[in-house]
Amino acid sequence: MRQNPNLAALSAAGVSVWLDDLSRDLLQSGKLQKLIDTRSIVGVTSNPSTFERAFTHGHAYESQIAELTARGADIETAIRTAVTDDVRVACDVLRPQWDASAGVDGRVSIEVDPSLAHNTDATVRQAVELAKIVDRPNVFIKIPATAAGLPAITAVLARGVSVNVTLIFSVQRHRAVMDAYLAGIEAAHDSGADLSKIHSVASLFVSRVDSEVDKRLEAIGTDEALALRGRAGVANARLAYAAYQRVFFTEPRFAALKASGARTQRPLWASTGVKNTAYPDTMYVAELVAPNTVSTMPEATLEAVAHRGVIARDTVTGKAIEAQKVLDELSAVGIDLPNVFDVLQNDGIAKFAASWRRLVHH
Repeated sequence: MRQNPNLAALSAAGVSVWLDDLSRDLLQSGKLQKLIDTRSIVGVTSNPSTFERAFTHGHAYESQIAELTARGADIETAIRTAVTDDVRVACDVLRPQWDASAGVDGRVSIEVDPSLAHNTDATVRQAVELAKIVDRPNVFIKIPATAAGLPAITAVLARGVSVNVTLIFSVQRHRAVMDAYLAGIEAAHDSGADLSKIHSVASLFVSRVDSEVDKRLEAIGTDEALALRGRAGVANARLAYAAYQRVFFTEPRFAALKASGARTQRPLWASTGVKNTAYPDTMYVAELVAPNTVSTMPEATLEAVAHRGVIARDTVTGKAIEAQKVLDELSAVGIDLPNVFDVLQNDGIAKFAASWRRLVHH
């Protein structure tokens, strides 16, 4: 089987293509392996909403859940067991990509319970527990970038567990996430850990930023405001990439760690599915091509890029000034960006928590 040329071009430009989906059907049908073979997939992300869809469509989990509950497991434990089983199998499917990339790719992400998003200690305990249960070197534990999540990220990394930091919306919070990452690998280094084996990505959500900003621009309704629709998400992500470049390639803190084998914390573009059908369905992929990044896509976006994507070598580097101008213009027409980012993070946590509750009680 041959790789799709558009997705192969994205990979060649330094973007790791990850699938934003995981289910037992995807694994048992061989579809995940087919996507690896034909769509350049080298990683998988999941979240409570992903698994809610997986459990409520079809019957793939019914026998296992029934067996576990018959043996005395409560429903939440049974579902957690089924979820971690899927993640473990996906890790095994992607092990060749993990081996070939020296641990950079071939990753499968599983999220801590979103109800713990404001509890540092409980997040640390569950993150370590999930890593032990999955018991695969290529698992990523997802921790949200809340105020309580930041010290949890540091503590979990310090224990040698690789982390996917999720629900990042602002560049300011991205900087705090990178600081948490550096503190974690500094602590790991002090304890004698092999830094080359500790990996992390910082997941910046893109389309959700446009959805919230566009709603506010339309409420303002002026020509100046309406002309800015669909521009916030990409501009914000490009500024985050510029911050990544400064922290890991210009500022001195990382240099000593790099000499000891530390990896950069790669930016990951999440929420790449276009919510507004007026926009090109490939825009959050094609407009965010940059070296050392990850683009995680739902299957619909993956197929859109495969069939219609126009992939340039780099559409991000050197565009920070232009991107800042967009955010300045948004502020000038009355968009309260700090409030936008707070609302989005709170909504994201609430949606994931609601998905997990529905999954447990469906």
